[in-house]
Amino acid sequence: MTIPPQPAQLPLRARHVEPSALASADDDVRPSERLLDVALNAIAAARGISMEPVSARLSGPRWPDVWPGEHYRLLAGLVATLRPTVVVEIGTFQGVGSLALREALPEGGRITTFDVVPWTEITGSALVEDDFADGRLVQVLDDLTIPAVAERHRDLLEDAELIFADAAKDGQQERDFLALFERLEFRHAPVVVFDDIRLWNMLDIWRGIRRPKLDLTSFGHWSGTGLVDYA
Repeated sequence: MTIPPQPAQLPLRARHVEPSALASADDDVRPSERLLDVALNAIAAARGISMEPVSARLSGPRWPDVWPGEHYRLLAGLVATLRPTVVVEIGTFQGVGSLALREALPEGGRITTFDVVPWTEITGSALVEDDFADGRLVQVLDDLTIPAVAERHRDLLEDAELIFADAAKDGQQERDFLALFERLEFRHAPVVVFDDIRLWNMLDIWRGIRRPKLDLTSFGHWSGTGLVDYA
């Protein structure tokens, strides 16, 4: 019997392992024609988008330049395709996703990024004060998993045309977001992007979404990128 190599024996790049699973999609919800069109156009747009301005902000690996494999060019491609004036990001962290979304933001567009920690307190943040000067990028410090807090932002959320959910992936927070989205009365049929849908804590959550959806991992983030149509 051959014993597979243990993590300590593997090259450093191969040691980052996340459990996943295989499941047939024959009984799952199919993507809408609109979602297929959005995905195809966003992929085409992403091919011509450079993340050099974003990568230049980073002192470590230039992950925004990696595509497919990372989702940053795809995020910009979705913005270029949908031409949204209201974008909502849930989970600012270092702000790399925020900057990627801003790369193709149309005239008059605005990104509101939610987090519970100010970007100024995040180690390695790619954001700078000037990023917020023109009002095209705004950070709001609030927890949208709390119904009363989400209610305060109902008008903004219902106006969203693109939502990027990139938060805890703890097995509960995304369920709270999905419940929130079902309570909202969206005015512009947003596309919602979920990150890390192939991580163990996200598999059942993604599988349980009963709206038109599309796993776009091969053109997004290696840990999973999924689109949901809220038309």
